[in-house]
Amino acid sequence: MKLIFLILFVFSSTIIAQVELSNRKNLVTTGPAFYYDLANYRGKTDSLTQIKFFLKVPFTSIQFLKEGNNYTAIYTVSLTFWDKNKKHIIFSKDWRERVSTSVFDKTTSSKNYNLSYKTFSSKPGNYVFTIDLEDEDSRNTARTEAKLKVRAFNDSINISDIILIAKKQKQNDQERIIPNISNNVTNNDSGFSFFFYVYSNKNRLVNIEYIVNHINRNETFNQTITKELKKGKNILYQTLNSKQLTLGNYNLIVKIKNEQDYVITEIKKKFHSKIFNFPTSITNLAIAINEMEYIASDREINFIKAGKTFKEKLKRFENFWSAKNPTPNNEKNELLYEYYNRVNYANQHFKGYYVGWKTDMGMVYITLGPPDQVERHPFEINSKPYEIWSYYNVNRSFIFVDQTGFGNYILINPDYANWYHYRR
Repeated sequence: MKLIFLILFVFSSTIIAQVELSNRKNLVTTGPAFYYDLANYRGKTDSLTQIKFFLKVPFTSIQFLKEGNNYTAIYTVSLTFWDKNKKHIIFSKDWRERVSTSVFDKTTSSKNYNLSYKTFSSKPGNYVFTIDLEDEDSRNTARTEAKLKVRAFNDSINISDIILIAKKQKQNDQERIIPNISNNVTNNDSGFSFFFYVYSNKNRLVNIEYIVNHINRNETFNQTITKELKKGKNILYQTLNSKQLTLGNYNLIVKIKNEQDYVITEIKKKFHSKIFNFPTSITNLAIAINEMEYIASDREINFIKAGKTFKEKLKRFENFWSAKNPTPNNEKNELLYEYYNRVNYANQHFKGYYVGWKTDMGMVYITLGPPDQVERHPFEINSKPYEIWSYYNVNRSFIFVDQTGFGNYILINPDYANWYHYRR
């Protein structure tokens, strides 16, 4: 059976310490350190726009410490707005989040997260913003930077930005909306839901067209409804069929038309569609197929790539992993998730001259999982930086040397004669 050590480690890897490379100040996580979303809404005056900022931090991105009967994590967030040339700070917000749970398993589960949001006002225009997150215990940090267009809301009819809905909850006899900050949609039977506001200066009858199209492939479907808008603010909820979605990036377009079918205003939002019960880290099928190098033969990979259409390739990809599912009666394929979690970890932490999964460290980590022991020697006299990874189950140690000093660690004792046995 191919990659037998991967199968052996699937159910034990959570109790083995993960590799944490020296000189890399990033949050250690198998997914993004955080997700965020910003939405434009009409402000109290025409000169100001209300911005809602949403932040989702997975529990796996922060460090929990035992505190009495609970486990607690604390992190700080800094949100900074700059002018479009990033020469002047327009404003900044800093705050501290404290997360606590009495169940240890929740602290290591990718399903759990902390959600927060802030509201502020801004003049319309083009901006650059940065988000900095720091874990108070480990002092590990994560950062992102992006552009934002703050829209004006001074027409007779305007539409806010779209917010995807993760779920709705009843709280004190009121319905609470949990936003889908990651903007990942699954192609399952329940469809995907979202909401937005329409601001109208009068009562009016409109046609609202919902269009969903794939950004890179010729896949489009739409739906039109007729709606009576009231003067002022109207909140609209909608659920669309997601079974037609495949893997990839999509645009969700909302067009508001008058009775003559003329488009009055429209808004667009990008989202990502993932395959039901597949890891969210699989965002590109072609890349995911290439990343199978350590578990599939060349013949198997070429067979998947030879599919004439995207759907045929995807079906062959799904069939390959279905055949390797160690628990066929379980909807979640643990082997699939474990493999791509390792690939994702390698891509985040072992980048060198190649993408992480192609590096020597990536090859060993994906094949054998986290080492039982890591010796780091970053500043030895008369020696280049090197690391030794030891695996007790296979009675082997692997030595990686940074020959260039730029963090590109090369395996100097590959033992290729026996590598086949590690992989199979």
